[in-house]
Amino acid sequence: MIKNAKRETGIYSSVEMWELENLSDFAVKASESRGRAAQEEPCSLRTCFQRDRDRIVHSKSFRRLKHKTQVFIAPAGDHYRTRLTHTLEVSGISRTAARALRLNEDLAEAISLGHDLGHTPFGHMGEEALSSSLKKRTGRAFEHQKQSLRVVKFLERRGNGLNLCFEVEDGILAHTGPGHPLTLEGRIVRLADRIAYINHDIDDALRAGIISTGDLPEKEIAMLGDTCSRRIDALVHDLVDNSMGTGEIRQSPGMKIAMGSLREFLFKEVYLGSVASREMGRVNLVVDSLFAYYMENPELLPEWTGAGQSEIAVKVTDYVAGMTDQFAIRKFKEIFLPRGWEEDGG
Repeated sequence: MIKNAKRETGIYSSVEMWELENLSDFAVKASESRGRAAQEEPCSLRTCFQRDRDRIVHSKSFRRLKHKTQVFIAPAGDHYRTRLTHTLEVSGISRTAARALRLNEDLAEAISLGHDLGHTPFGHMGEEALSSSLKKRTGRAFEHQKQSLRVVKFLERRGNGLNLCFEVEDGILAHTGPGHPLTLEGRIVRLADRIAYINHDIDDALRAGIISTGDLPEKEIAMLGDTCSRRIDALVHDLVDNSMGTGEIRQSPGMKIAMGSLREFLFKEVYLGSVASREMGRVNLVVDSLFAYYMENPELLPEWTGAGQSEIAVKVTDYVAGMTDQFAIRKFKEIFLPRGWEEDGG
């Protein structure tokens, strides 16, 4: 754990004092944060983690999440998840677990709200498509957790970044992938992310008719629950019960296996299933066409792209990854379709 790091100020606020007196020894207190890349004057009302939360919520990248797909491309119904509603569900789960474990709820909330800021349009398919486009030209894969960190460090505020605390940036970067967050709050978010998307993506797939309740793995559903809310409740209780007082974030072996089985089911039947396969070609066409066009016309890219980097492929990745679904489709139409082929008749 991170302890005894240098504070921005020698004066403890009332919130910081409350944290020192009430939070677990395993929690990261705001007064013990490793701080920011650029030192700032402290706020008398909010801790550094509360300020980070607010900066993320007020960012353009956060607002764009409401128009980015979680799983389904431009769904016709009003009740399908978007990347924004997914983020809010992860935040709620993370805050509940952090509070129950007497960890720093503000830190968990900030990490969860920022964890998907770098996600592409068109959900999982969009990430695969952008990764393919980038790999063809540079040999590097696209990873949304690294792009999320890039957004908060360099791209927001027209290339100036949000100047977040070390612990928040660490949690955003390590919320998925091979590494693990340094803080327990970050580890909660890493697990809450999976708890949220596994269950709400099943819910949306059922709503869309891609799967039926009879398709769900019987053993896992019997253990976890037959509704989205019951499964989430069971998994969060299990997380808290098995982590309390341990200095770790744990699941019971049975719950961990059951959740992993549901994730495998989702990848097979939903993310890589027949419906996704039909959409994948169109997503690839849109994303790779836009990527190629801006590689050839980098002067059309916004000034904020490529902050901290000079490589054109990085600038193009910044721009395409930041697009919403509808903006990407609109740009594709503007660039590649004759006006007479527009849906409105042109």
